[in-house]
Amino acid sequence: MRQVEGLRAELAGFVSDVFASVPRKDQRVKGEVYLRGLMTEGRRKSVSAMASRLPDGSEQNLQQFVNQSTWDPVPVRRRIAERLVPQIGPDAFVIDDVSFPKDGRMSVAVAPQYCGALGKQANCQVAVSVHAVTDAASVPVGWALFVPREWDDDQPRRAKCGIPEEVGHREKWRLALDLLDETAGWGLVAPVVVADAGYGQNAQFRAGLTRRGIRYVVAVRADTGVHPATAVPETPDWSGNGRKPQPRYRRDPVSVTDLAIGTGRPEFTEVTWRRGSRGPMRSRFLAVRVRPAGVTPRRLAIAAAEAAAIPWDGVLPEVWLLAEWPDGADAPTDYWLSDLPEDTPVAELVRLAKIRWRIEHDYRELKHGLGLDHFEGRSWAGFHHHVTLVTAAQAFLTEQRLRPKALTPA
Repeated sequence: MRQVEGLRAELAGFVSDVFASVPRKDQRVKGEVYLRGLMTEGRRKSVSAMASRLPDGSEQNLQQFVNQSTWDPVPVRRRIAERLVPQIGPDAFVIDDVSFPKDGRMSVAVAPQYCGALGKQANCQVAVSVHAVTDAASVPVGWALFVPREWDDDQPRRAKCGIPEEVGHREKWRLALDLLDETAGWGLVAPVVVADAGYGQNAQFRAGLTRRGIRYVVAVRADTGVHPATAVPETPDWSGNGRKPQPRYRRDPVSVTDLAIGTGRPEFTEVTWRRGSRGPMRSRFLAVRVRPAGVTPRRLAIAAAEAAAIPWDGVLPEVWLLAEWPDGADAPTDYWLSDLPEDTPVAELVRLAKIRWRIEHDYRELKHGLGLDHFEGRSWAGFHHHVTLVTAAQAFLTEQRLRPKALTPA
């Protein structure tokens, strides 16, 4: 508490800048109080708990500010991103999602679905997030609440939670692309996108990144099918009847696991990607060029050829396959696909693939330190106000940590 109080002047300047779009002075004052509540000590960061710890905290004022006020959180998040991204100098934008277990069915967008926080199906909310990341620092630059399909036609619940009419069910990978479009509209284009297999496995997601000119390093499942880069499609002879056959790869695709094992463990080289708390972090990796197989990659490649008004030659796009086979493991354990240039060093592929660790750090701070999952309101506006305020609190602390010899609040 004393550390935060000692930074009141810096916090006031920060709030004045990032909350400049909030129209009323009293709302900006409440925003500063709310941020102090999030950053002060105390396990629970609900409105009532924060108000009880702050000398100038009013539970009624804070409840009204986060749940009923009409201030728009998007310009606030934009200003946070514009302010923090240049300071961080991100190596990548990392996409992930986070879940919030909930009781009952009246919290906005709650539904029985996979809950990462519990590791099983459970009643929860899920939000997609995009983070600007380096190994040294990170900050969320976008949030999108996932609306399950069952909410599309449930007008009583939608009205009670205040979900805008234009908002409906949209797949998480599409929400992630929407967030990237939003940040690009602010002039903040992802240098590289990194994501886990929940996103990377989706060929439409990868194609969406490619259409936007965004490079990627994304995890995929062990059963993902690929062709070796050297494979050449062939066009069967045409009998003269019916449609002319299209070029195809004559051999069936192989799984990334079979390809990696077939290449042989001696081809895996040791790479150190960063220094952890227990010393250098290293493992053994293989990087080879492949062509992702399957119906969806094929259809997307055909559509791309048609859009460019060129004949389809049957050749699927070539990308990197990165595989990890740690010492002591009986088989490779992790796989990634990347469309980074062919001359990209293996060490750089590994470093970017592993940079997702920073998101786990983010979520620990956002949840356990700053109360991301302590919000007790049920409305659409309240949820987005709260995640924006938590983002602002983390951004302020990140700025303090980036300052040389700065006093960093707990």
